[in-house]
This record gives sequence, C-alpha cells and structure tokens, in this order.
Amino acid sequence: MTKVDYIIVEILQILKKDTRGLTIQELSQLTKTSRITTSMALMKLEGQGKIDIRVIGNCKLHYKKVKK
Repeated sequence: MTKVDYIIVEILQILKKDTRGLTIQELSQLTKTSRITTSMALMKLEGQGKIDIRVIGNCKLHYKKVKK
C-alpha cells in the first residue's frame, strides 16, 4: 500500500466519527500530512464514490457517504 492508501483509510475513519464535515486543512492536521497529500487522497475517495463534498462559499466540507 502507498502512503496515500494509508491516509485514505485514516480519513475514512475520521469522517465516520465526525459527521459535521471537515475541510482539507482540518483533515491534514488530523492525519499529520500535507494539504496536497490529503487532497490527493480526497480526490481518490471522491472518484470511488466514498465521500460527499459540500461547497459553502470558498470552503469544501467533506463527509463520508451514507449508504441508502
């Protein structure tokens, strides 16, 4: 597994616990990685359909996708 794959697992665990939505900045602080690495992991998760993104102004909040 690559570094991004480990971060993806960590981000999914964080988003599962925190349902209010988190920014890239907050996620990068919680995972102790750079914003660029965090954003790459989030792009992969979005492409896989595992997260939802809500845009509020110039801020993007990331949520774990709820299964229906």
